[in-house]
Amino acid sequence: QVQLVQSGGGLVQPGGSLSLSCTASGIMFSSYKMAWYRQAPGLERELVAYISTSNSPWYGDSPGRGRFTVARDNTKNTAYLHMYRMKPEDTAVYYCKAEYGPTSYWGQGTQVTVSS
Repeated sequence: QVQLVQSGGGLVQPGGSLSLSCTASGIMFSSYKMAWYRQAPGLERELVAYISTSNSPWYGDSPGRGRFTVARDNTKNTAYLHMYRMKPEDTAVYYCKAEYGPTSYWGQGTQVTVSS
């Protein structure tokens, strides 16, 4: 049985930092690209970042570029999203996703709220 269990998240003040974790079981973690998405109320789910199987990060033109860092630890089957200098517009439910070709699995999602 495949599981992606997320932890972290919560309430943070503007300008603060927060880290999310996503621990996988039931898959060969090192073979999967790990991605982070977020979905704010009333908006579509958007890609925030991903890290390849060769440990290369991608941020593209995502809102977190320059403020977020994606990482992975294959010895712990865990992916991370470290968020810095957070803004109220970062408020969303954040999801991790494991991808291998056409196969993908999602984490349960975790709420992140940036507010004073």
